[in-house]
Amino acid sequence: MSTSDWSLPETAVFDRIRTALDDETAAVLATVIAVDGSAYRRPGAKMLIRPDGGGAGSITAGCLEDEVRALAVDVLADDSPRVETWDLTGDDDVWGLGIGCNGVITVLLEPLDESHRPIVDARGAGDAIGVATVVSDEPEIDLAVGDRVHYTPADGFADDTDLPAMLLDELEEPTRTLVATGKGETLTVETDPGHVEVFVDGVRPPPELVVFGSGHDVGPVVELANRVDFRVTVVSFRGGRADDDRFPQADGVVSASPREIPDLREWNADTYAVVMSHNFLDDRLALKRLLETPIEYIGIMGPQKRFEEMREEFAAENRPITDAELERIYTPIGLSLGGDAPYQIALSIVAEVVAVTNDRTPQHLSRRGGPIHDRAETKTD
Repeated sequence: MSTSDWSLPETAVFDRIRTALDDETAAVLATVIAVDGSAYRRPGAKMLIRPDGGGAGSITAGCLEDEVRALAVDVLADDSPRVETWDLTGDDDVWGLGIGCNGVITVLLEPLDESHRPIVDARGAGDAIGVATVVSDEPEIDLAVGDRVHYTPADGFADDTDLPAMLLDELEEPTRTLVATGKGETLTVETDPGHVEVFVDGVRPPPELVVFGSGHDVGPVVELANRVDFRVTVVSFRGGRADDDRFPQADGVVSASPREIPDLREWNADTYAVVMSHNFLDDRLALKRLLETPIEYIGIMGPQKRFEEMREEFAAENRPITDAELERIYTPIGLSLGGDAPYQIALSIVAEVVAVTNDRTPQHLSRRGGPIHDRAETKTD
């Protein structure tokens, strides 16, 4: 697997999984199901492994990929899933030689099959889905590693499952939470015959980024946003070029007036807006329409003085911007990184949107207490 395949955005990894299913290609899907201590990826991270050496995605920074590939050969030969745990915290073996993230990582390896189809279909359609997979053999209640059931917010757990009802009842609340947050966690459920370990994977579609503008500086923003797994739409104003060739890494390019913004798409909390047309009138009209939507991030290119002029015009129209609306407006857009080259500016913008998406206040990781990645907060009764 090449470096570019290892670093693919999650959307591209899911596309590769879909292709392998469509082509009936023999493959193994490796999924991080638990992390104790530090690790490069969080539970839910996926890696597709083909026997020809190809694949896509990553579960570590490279510490375990070769070992996981070797195990994948056995998984395919046995046609049976398995769970493996690596302890990278010791100092008395190869893992103590500065290799690894100083954590304990547990991975589920499964032959890719049609039970994975609902996951890629839901994500591709822009729908959230949950997957509860048994990760411990429990012969007393006729459960084995790899037994699974799918969950949708609208319908709950699917009916086509052999998992016992009492287990699904215990999983209902934490699964709802994990699907809402897009996180994964291995849960231990106590039953009369004994405990069952189940990995619940909350899979959400990628967030949507809408970039308003068609200047040269839009391209780097689109490119970087695409690489960090946003679905990106470019909206061109006032005769700007609105063709796919100009922004090949955008998922869509449209031409519209600012007044048409509310009707362009379904606006929700998973949609983020970057306004960078460099036209004061268009930007002001765009801001007015975007404030009519429920989106929580509206980034506007330009200095603070420019925004104050916008606020004055809003007030003159008897439509002052409220304090609550100010919480949704980010201007000058981006994080203070100090660079002024096009890609440095784009990095500043996209980094800010990523931070808002993950409900983070940007800071140096050296000053952050606790783990780099937030842990899921769920419980079973």
